[in-house]
Order: sequence, then structure tokens, then C-alpha cells
Amino acid sequence: MTVTDRFLKYITFDTQSDDTTSDAIPSTHKQLLFARELEKELQEMHLEDISLNEHAYLMAMLPANTDKKVPVIGFIAHIDTSPDMSGENVQARIVNKYQGEDILLDQQENILLSPSEFPELLHYVGQDIIVTDGKTLLGADDKAGIAEIVAAIRYLQEHPEIKHGKIKIAFTPDEEIGRGASAFDVQQFGCDWAYTMDGGEIGELEYENFNAAAASITFKGKNVHPGTAKNKMVNAMHLAMQYASMLPARERPEHTEGYEGFFHLTKMDGTVENAVLSYIVRDHDRLLFEKRLETLQKITDALNVQYPNAVQLEIRQQYKNMKEIISSSMHIVALASRAMEAAGVQPVIKPIRGGTDGCQLSFKGLPCPNIFAGGVNFHGKYEFVPIQSMEKAVQVIVKIVALACTDL
Repeated sequence: MTVTDRFLKYITFDTQSDDTTSDAIPSTHKQLLFARELEKELQEMHLEDISLNEHAYLMAMLPANTDKKVPVIGFIAHIDTSPDMSGENVQARIVNKYQGEDILLDQQENILLSPSEFPELLHYVGQDIIVTDGKTLLGADDKAGIAEIVAAIRYLQEHPEIKHGKIKIAFTPDEEIGRGASAFDVQQFGCDWAYTMDGGEIGELEYENFNAAAASITFKGKNVHPGTAKNKMVNAMHLAMQYASMLPARERPEHTEGYEGFFHLTKMDGTVENAVLSYIVRDHDRLLFEKRLETLQKITDALNVQYPNAVQLEIRQQYKNMKEIISSSMHIVALASRAMEAAGVQPVIKPIRGGTDGCQLSFKGLPCPNIFAGGVNFHGKYEFVPIQSMEKAVQVIVKIVALACTDL
């Protein structure tokens, strides 16, 4: 079974996570159902130390085939897909030898995947691209990563001439809602370090990510009949709009790139009596990140002077920049970079404008950079993945464990 076959099989499972109605891990039972199918597949491959717990954390091990003392390396991917768009009944198709044209995803709705809007498509002219039908996301984030890990392990089983140490693999739930590593047992996994196969385009290699927090701002209004409301009514929705206008307009995701942080309004609800704004706050620099949180508090305090006790701010820390941990273990980044070059892939070392399980895992004692899975336009109907990118990711995994056996 090829990596493409595996991927097309895995995306038939709806594994969307849920950050609104469930505090459980996994947040949706369907993630556990997919994990059970993966468990069967790993059992059929005769891997060792296979374990699947009630929280949908699946681990397994490929034994070493050398007596040489070699670091134990892990590879991790997540089983859930984003809550941003449905992952049910995914209908994928392959555009063979893409030639740079617009791709019609949905004829009825005239939904086009066009290089005029998504110029990244032109990076893959001549390659075979897997796309959606314009009704769901694809699921390359991160079922491409799962397929690549399983395919690489199978390749190593079929090529015992490639010497390697113990290789651990793990598949986790709820990464898309920030809970993916919260119940991950690093001690049970037992690795010297690991890599998440959860990056985007081919060549991406990342060991820096945002510091992240979620902010919920609640506004209390006073509803009075509009005919007699003068000097009495306080409209909570207007307070919310005033609050949003006091944040720097150019520090939103649509205006930022690279190392630039942002305030991102993700949800708003309201009536005259009550309104709520939900934000995520991001910055790579720890001091700038703390200043962003201070900005939220200052705006809250200012409005409460004008409207006493009308605004309440709640901040929930989410994750930190894993560079704080990995900067003392840069040999693991160098190893991945050499593996890419050996596989004919140009490494593109860049900061993650988001987070991965590797963020939390690094702070739990498992240094864990992120490697490309190959997908583009994650979390929506314009998502696609070139088959050749997945194939290269498989080669990179194989090269990492081979080089660790010979070079370290």
C-alpha cells in the first residue's frame, strides 16, 4: 500500500475535534474510532509495544535492527481535523500532472482552486495533486502525516538493510483545539527526541512557534426601552465594538507575517444585555506577547472606568515558544535538515505561525521540532496535497533514522 493509498483511506474517517461542547479527551468519540482502526493496522504490521488508551493516544514501536547504541527517535501526528470546516464524507480526487490551470472543485457552486488566488499551486506544476470537492476540508492536516509515518515504518520493515535504532510512533487527538499533548505520557513514549509530521509545504522545518493565549471578554449592558433610553441604556454590543476598535487594526492575522504577532477575533455573540468577544493572542517574542496581554487588560480597565464593572477579561494560557527548549538541542534540527538534503529536499527553516503538539511536548521534556507533511491551505475546502510531497516526507523519515544510526 502506497502513502497515497493510506492517505485516501484515512481521510474517509471523520475525526473533527470539538472545542465548544466537550471538555473530554478526545473531544469527539469518532477520533477514538479512527485510532482503533489505526491500532489494527499497526498490529497487522507486527509492531511492538502497541498501546491505545481511552483518550485516543496510540503508540507503537519498531525495534532496532542494529546492536549499535543509537538514540530512540519518535514520530508523531494527530488524528483530528479542524473544527473550522466539516471533515465528514470527504470526496477527494487526484489531478494528475497539474499544468497550472484553475481546478474546478464544485461545478454547481463554481468553486475554483486557482493559482491567481493561491499561487502556491504553481510550485507543483507537473505533479499529482489531491484536492477536495469544494464541500469539506481534505484532512491532509494531519492524515498526511499519519500516512507518511506508517508508510515509512513499513518501508523500513521491507528494507532491513537500512540500519536504525528503536523508532517510536504516536498518534494523538485534539491537536487542532490545543489539547493534543495535554495527556501525552512522555515517559511511556520513551524517546530521546521526536518530530511532529505536521508542517505545511515540502521542505518546512520548524522549531519556533507562537506564544499563545485565548482571551474571552464579557460585556454587561443595561437594557431599557429605546423610547426612554437616553442616559440610561448601556448596549453591551456597542461596548464590545468599542473594545475591538481600541486594539491596533494592523495587528490582525490578515496584516501580519513571519515573526509578527497578532490579536485575532475568532467569535462574537451579543444582545443589549450581554456580549462576548473571543480572541486568540499570538507572538513569537515572549516579552511582546506579555505586552499584548497587558494591552487587553489596559483596555478593559479603561472601559471599566467609563462603565463601572461592565467589562470582564479572562485569559487562558495555551502554549509557549518551543525554541526555549530546542535551542539547547539544535543537533536534532540539524539532523532533520541533513535528512531532507539527502532526500533531495531543500530545507526551509521558518517559524510556525501557529502551534503543534511539539510545543507542549518540548516543555514536557520531549524536544520535538516540526517537519512538513506536504499539505497546503489547511482547514478549508481549498486544501490540497501533492502526492510527491508526501512521498518525499516518507523518504525524510527514513533518512533521519538511517543518519542517526551512522552519523550520531
